[in-house]
Amino acid sequence: MAPLIAVAPCRALPDYLESVHRAGGEARTLDRAADTVDEVMTWCRGLLLTGGVDVDPERYGEPRHPSVQEVDTDRDEYELALTRRALDADLPVLAICRGLQVLNVAAGGTLVQDIPDQISGAAEHWVRAPLYAVAHEVWLTRGSVVWTLMQEELRKGDALGVNSRHHQSVQRVAEGFEAVATAPDGVIEAVERRGARFCVGVQWHPENFWRTGEFRPLFEGFVNACR
Repeated sequence: MAPLIAVAPCRALPDYLESVHRAGGEARTLDRAADTVDEVMTWCRGLLLTGGVDVDPERYGEPRHPSVQEVDTDRDEYELALTRRALDADLPVLAICRGLQVLNVAAGGTLVQDIPDQISGAAEHWVRAPLYAVAHEVWLTRGSVVWTLMQEELRKGDALGVNSRHHQSVQRVAEGFEAVATAPDGVIEAVERRGARFCVGVQWHPENFWRTGEFRPLFEGFVNACR
């Protein structure tokens, strides 16, 4: 049986759903008006946190940077509560882009609110099209979950080419987590929770590669953990 995976709703769902399907999972898109956190926890076998607007800096105790133009406080509240419950239950979690930021904030970490303004010499982290365009490398930590899963793409070293559409990133890594990938400019590109069944957040968009399969092993690792 394919494990049933709860997927946070966002504006660009099809690639996430297709990525889960091709990895052997069954995806169910959440409706926060109908799917309470308690109810979701009775049926889901894994949680996929998706991309979207900025997390409100109030959620990690900081004033809002001028670049933070759009937030969704209801979405923040729902996804942070759901993520904390998933962490408490050691439910497998794959968090992508905004999802990584939600994961880190839910566990007590903070965010860089605007990379171009707050990180001197930052690389380009906002390449809109095509969605699968490689923007820069990420350097992976040997032995990490992402490094282990992505061995076929790492035949020539410890670097992956990734796409990029974000102006925020992890600043202080939450307790119990570790940064396992960085861009050449030092921006944190992936985190993992130590000792978890599967708890991985990535800042790029692996779901956009479902046709060519470069990041299918990442989704397969997640779906297998959900089983």
